[in-house]
Amino acid sequence: MVRITLPDAHLEMPEEANSRDHRRLGRKMDLYHFQEEVPDSVFWHPKGWALFQMIVGYVRARQAAVGYVEVSTPDILERQAWDLSDCRQNYREHMFMTKAKDDGEFAREAESCLGHMLIYKQGTKSYRDLPLKIAEFGKVLRQEYSDSLYGLMGVRSNTEDDAHIFCTKDQLAAECIEINELILSTYRDFGFDQVHIKLFTRPAHGIGLDTSWGHAESSLKQALDRLGCAYTIHQGEGSSCGPRLEYVLRDAIGREWQCGMLQVDFNAPRKFGAFYTNAASEQATPVMLHRAMFGSIERFTGILIEHYAGKLPLWLAPIQVAVVTAAPGVNEYAEEVLKFLSARGLRAVLDLRKMNIGYKVREHSMRKTPVLFVVGIREEVDRTVSMRRLDRVETDLLDLSEALNRVAAEAEHGRRFKWPYSPFPELLTA
Repeated sequence: MVRITLPDAHLEMPEEANSRDHRRLGRKMDLYHFQEEVPDSVFWHPKGWALFQMIVGYVRARQAAVGYVEVSTPDILERQAWDLSDCRQNYREHMFMTKAKDDGEFAREAESCLGHMLIYKQGTKSYRDLPLKIAEFGKVLRQEYSDSLYGLMGVRSNTEDDAHIFCTKDQLAAECIEINELILSTYRDFGFDQVHIKLFTRPAHGIGLDTSWGHAESSLKQALDRLGCAYTIHQGEGSSCGPRLEYVLRDAIGREWQCGMLQVDFNAPRKFGAFYTNAASEQATPVMLHRAMFGSIERFTGILIEHYAGKLPLWLAPIQVAVVTAAPGVNEYAEEVLKFLSARGLRAVLDLRKMNIGYKVREHSMRKTPVLFVVGIREEVDRTVSMRRLDRVETDLLDLSEALNRVAAEAEHGRRFKWPYSPFPELLTA
């Protein structure tokens, strides 16, 4: 469940909160919708799905760069397997159960831990194979309570950026440092500089040796201290299988959202008989790290929309530039401008509608398009564009090459990552 803290200052800003409501902005920006036939599940429109896939593409690229391998696991597994895992205990009230024709009982996936454990167990693992980092963008389905359902912030069907790292005890500290660096740098890239971290330590019912718990808690603290992170210790509030970190983001108007998580797990590998062969040719039990940066991609998309009030940074905007005609007879030049934008890897649309330029500008502004290239007769003759930024009245008359260079340079941040979506020009002619 999303944890939301509303500071007193925010309670005095209902208009500001309303203007950032992702449900309202999602409709205005034509990103997605909900409807009664499928309650609390998302119908992604092309622009919304492009944004969703760019977030996934970002995570995929960052993970691959540090050695994660991506997998896909089944949506349902037998109940007996779930009962053996902590998932059944943690999500008992929220799991969708179903019966097969032979009366076998199955559970719909509530998280990817079990599937990743079963992948790890295929074949013999040596200490040379560790750390093994398994990632998945899996759909999980949960019967959430109605009071936790709120647009994208709480849906029944979530896409989780789950990952599990299997490592030795000696590798644990280094892995905790790497994971923290990955998570915190990811938040910064998306514009979240204020992150508070909570460390949950061993509870009274914690499973395992004191030395194992001490080593795990020390490894988590060492990672946070090395990176200079602010954190609070919640003594005795960890889960039974190991200590964990929770990452709480603060958005532009002061609200706090718990997103990421790093959990050390001694219990699951032992319960499932997972092992590796150590340097002495003996069987040893690996440590399992559960890691999520966003938790739910759907929820994080909603947080992003509200954080930026829909005005996403250029590198992340589904449509980066709209080429808008301001006079008849300049369609060919406008089409040429669109081709140059597409050639530079920019996501652009072309608006050739025979409508008042003021109307078209207002419409694209409502859709939160970051940049408009307005072209008229003067621009065609001089090979220029009138560049207009979102929420700015002023326009800059620029040479076409200069305008292209400016926008491409600003969007360069996103080109560090290989998006799965190529530009999708859209032609408006009505």
